[in-house]
Amino acid sequence: MPSTVNFKSNPVNVNGDFPKVGSEAPAFELVAGNLSTATLETFAGQRKVLNIFPSVDTGTCAASVRKFNEVAAGLANTAVLCVSADLPFAQGRFCGAEGLENVKTLSTFRSRAFVENYGVDLADGPLAGLAARAVVVLDENDKVIYTELVEEITEEPNYEAALAALK
Repeated sequence: MPSTVNFKSNPVNVNGDFPKVGSEAPAFELVAGNLSTATLETFAGQRKVLNIFPSVDTGTCAASVRKFNEVAAGLANTAVLCVSADLPFAQGRFCGAEGLENVKTLSTFRSRAFVENYGVDLADGPLAGLAARAVVVLDENDKVIYTELVEEITEEPNYEAALAALK
């Protein structure tokens, strides 16, 4: 069932079913920085913070990667996964230039299944085809323990609420 978010106060339709707290996280296949395939199983036994956003080349998206990198250092048994449509080369350049080593970047460029299965597929508007801004937090068993589909794409997610779900 489609939902709606806003981009610069203009409504944008989002396709797919956004995960609900208490549900099992959908499986995924994303592209890691070394061009290998990363799956949910790649991070088995770890808690996971999925920081989902349109592109690291925007100020708000870059800020979210920086913030999650900062807090990731203090999170035990937790993988912070930054997911966008950016190519792994661009993600790697950004993290390298910023000195970000505590997050893992993953790309949707080989498959649209992630944005569809996680309910973040921007269906229209200027960012159509990219992912809506969202945070999904999973426990060690891949159960969804927190979600936020950010209402205004140009705004940052609620970091405090996402991190509180890990306590």
